[in-house]
Amino acid sequence: MKQETAVGFSGPDSPTLPDLLQCVHCGLCLNHCPTYTELGLETESPRGRLYLMRGIRQGRVPITANLVSHLDLCLQCRNCEAVCPSGVRYGHIMEGARAEIMRDGRQAPLAWWASRLLLRTFFSEPRRLRPFMTVLGLYQRSGLGALAQGVPGPWRSLAQMAPLVSPRAYDGSGLVAAPADGSPSLRVALLAGCVMPYLFANVHQATVRVLARQGCRVTVPEGQACCGALHLHAGDRQEARRLARRNIDAFLAEDVDAVVVDAGGCGVALKEYGELLKDDRRYAEKARRFSSLVRDVTELLADRPLAAGLGSLPVTVTYQDPCHLAHAQGVKAQPRALLRAIPDLELREMAQPDLCCGSAGLYSVFHPDMARRLLQRKMRDVAGTGASVIATANPGCHLQLEAGLRRFGLPGRVVHVVELLDEAYQTGRRAV
Repeated sequence: MKQETAVGFSGPDSPTLPDLLQCVHCGLCLNHCPTYTELGLETESPRGRLYLMRGIRQGRVPITANLVSHLDLCLQCRNCEAVCPSGVRYGHIMEGARAEIMRDGRQAPLAWWASRLLLRTFFSEPRRLRPFMTVLGLYQRSGLGALAQGVPGPWRSLAQMAPLVSPRAYDGSGLVAAPADGSPSLRVALLAGCVMPYLFANVHQATVRVLARQGCRVTVPEGQACCGALHLHAGDRQEARRLARRNIDAFLAEDVDAVVVDAGGCGVALKEYGELLKDDRRYAEKARRFSSLVRDVTELLADRPLAAGLGSLPVTVTYQDPCHLAHAQGVKAQPRALLRAIPDLELREMAQPDLCCGSAGLYSVFHPDMARRLLQRKMRDVAGTGASVIATANPGCHLQLEAGLRRFGLPGRVVHVVELLDEAYQTGRRAV
């Protein structure tokens, strides 16, 4: 039976020919692409994928399941984008291509449809996550999770990769913190997100405490939603736009100086709402205004003098650059500056701190073999530093690195940069 194919990109989200032609095939991206460095195949490189997408756009290449498989294996880490001398907007192009393939539907992989169903069912409405997270947390705290890690076979791998649920979900809303002395130096609103309250309640708590320490008035707007980043990666732009409008309305109603994010992947989605809604007559201007307010928490803190009171924290730390924080937002120096500001903390750099760890949202679920290869490489890099703490600034990286410690039996812990700042302030307060 002849395989059914689709020809060309023609939808409103299609990659444009000028964007695709911006690639000059210099190859500087190759050694920065995780899948190319692992497989050595041109079709698994940014340059090769752009060439395939250009062929589709020009009608020379049909959309087939085999071709889509090469686009599917891309982690969308945007490392190539950060090193491209021609300024190719690879992330935007790939998201548009996936949206177009999903719009046609005939050659969209089953994993993309599964991602769309999962994301719309649970992540779009985070309250639906609560029962699942509650059961998972009870299972882990009962000791069954630790027992499963000792059982050989697939159950062991599944137990090692399962995220650890916070004992109590973060449920802050409205005004959650204000400086004790005088008027605030800055009014900020925090993105709660979808999984962060359940898996990283401690990160939100540390973020709020540190921001308040800097004299910030912190609110968590009611009515906010998932940022839509994973929906964009999965080609579901319709749902991402719906979530963007909801967040824009919720945050702009707060009249704040900054929208603060402590999840690097979420931050880039928020910063690109202006691009996402540029053709929406009702929201285009509001989206640009909203995006101009968005700051990663490390970005915001590093741009201002830190409040006094940091105590000694004699630990060795290595920092893992979250892909979308480092490559899409250009925030690399700021987290390191914050770590170096902590007395007695020693920062030891990995050989490749900005190479993807293999998490990439739901990528590790649908491409476990490639994700495992990248994670193994990352953990070798971590072990080479001899650090006892891995710091990062994104939940996906955090989960993947924790799983790496469990899978490969390495000592240590994984923390958000802001958690180390919070620990140092608490140490300083006890020393007084």
